[in-house]
Amino acid sequence: MRQTTDHDRQTAITRARYNRIAPLYDAVEWFTEHTAFGAWRQQLWTGVPAGRVLEVGVGTGKNLPFYPPGAQMTAIDLSERMLARARRRAAALGARVDLRLMDVQHLEFPDNAFDAAVTTFVFCSVPDPVAGLRELGRVVRPGGDIWLLEHMRVDRPFVGSLMDLLNPLVVRVMGANINRRTVENVQLAGLKLVAVEELRGELVRLIHASGSLSDQPDAPSLRGC
Repeated sequence: MRQTTDHDRQTAITRARYNRIAPLYDAVEWFTEHTAFGAWRQQLWTGVPAGRVLEVGVGTGKNLPFYPPGAQMTAIDLSERMLARARRRAAALGARVDLRLMDVQHLEFPDNAFDAAVTTFVFCSVPDPVAGLRELGRVVRPGGDIWLLEHMRVDRPFVGSLMDLLNPLVVRVMGANINRRTVENVQLAGLKLVAVEELRGELVRLIHASGSLSDQPDAPSLRGC
């Protein structure tokens, strides 16, 4: 029997947090979703072509209305209760999507299974973000697109230090790290950066990477946690 690791424990804690907040999740994010997040989601999905597309961290299904017409969609989430809400939203919208309970750090898909992968505000809460990003690089075909809409640490002395200071409290309450260095994590995972667009200064960025992991060295497992 495989011994339980610290990453296993952290993943279980993350799952429990999102199961706990699932009933309130949409209400808590209502204002930000209607003033900013929704428009950013739409902007991201306009760049995703139809094909075999994986959404990681589907949550309650906020991206479902933006899925590309004709795409073969698969969406996963770590939380059973978040996924249950996504199922109800998909049914209400008539969205055709294969929804699965799965951990991005250990994807149950073969190599090169998808043409593209998308995440929105996900890698702030993945216990080992570099491991998860490497998994995306494995399951997306070489040259395929990986799109990430993420909030991250502001690399300025006072603001960055304050985010570091507040991070343990935010993680305990919401399960999300506010000081992740996701652009650097993408590079550490061996993915090729195509473009990075600042949507709200350094705080929120749209990252376009390429799914190519050939001959990449092993990377450190965590950066900016």
